[in-house]
Amino acid sequence: MDKTSCAGLFSLVRQKRPLVHHITNLVTINDCANITLCAGASPVMAEAPEEAAEMVAVSGALVLNIGTLSLVQVESMILAGSRANELGIPVILDPVGAGATRMRTKVVFHLLEELDIAILKGNPGEIGIISGFGGTVHGVDSGGVSGDPVKAVRECARITGAVVAMTGEIDIVADERRVFLIGNGTPMLGELSGTGCMASSVTGAFAAVSDDLTTAAVAALAAFGLAGERAAARCFGPYSFRTALFDGMYTLTPGDLAAGAKVRVPDGV
Repeated sequence: MDKTSCAGLFSLVRQKRPLVHHITNLVTINDCANITLCAGASPVMAEAPEEAAEMVAVSGALVLNIGTLSLVQVESMILAGSRANELGIPVILDPVGAGATRMRTKVVFHLLEELDIAILKGNPGEIGIISGFGGTVHGVDSGGVSGDPVKAVRECARITGAVVAMTGEIDIVADERRVFLIGNGTPMLGELSGTGCMASSVTGAFAAVSDDLTTAAVAALAAFGLAGERAAARCFGPYSFRTALFDGMYTLTPGDLAAGAKVRVPDGV
């Protein structure tokens, strides 16, 4: 993948400032809103079933995150997601904690069945559960995926029809034909709650301006990881890292992304 493609999408996000509709995690909702702003897009959090479908109709992307799951939230997700599918608006699903409880696992597969999910973004444990390769989760944290992670992501893409983005020490993004590894990031991203949710929000911003959703997911994770690298270089601990992460995303430029994106194709693919 040409790194200039990633930079070009980032430029479009900053130029178009797409509205990204979230039905998301109550623990991290403010961080998701702010990282969306720092990426150059505009966030809206409209969860009520009475307005969810109407709000998504004026949005560029829909981000669904089951971190603080409720049945009312699932109703809103189906309403908003169905309307987004009708209008060709990309839906990003973050299956937080899939595999941790029967309810979470059931809801994830229900959303995948009822909606056309454009991008499925999860951690190794979640993607392992969905792909059938096997994975473990501890609450909402990943315990890892069984077997080859690249094969797990590719299988998940095959069975869901979605672009699948698995975050970790090395992020993996695959569709039914292509697979990419993204080396941007820092261990500090694992020391703060909500960074996975924020990565989904940034992915929504990039997906809102692109017809190539695989490139959008790669570019978003590279940008977010690069912002994290910059933040880690000037923080003292998790909470100063949080502030520096927002600043790093806000000050990142398309030129920085073109120069610093660590994107490659796995050996033998």
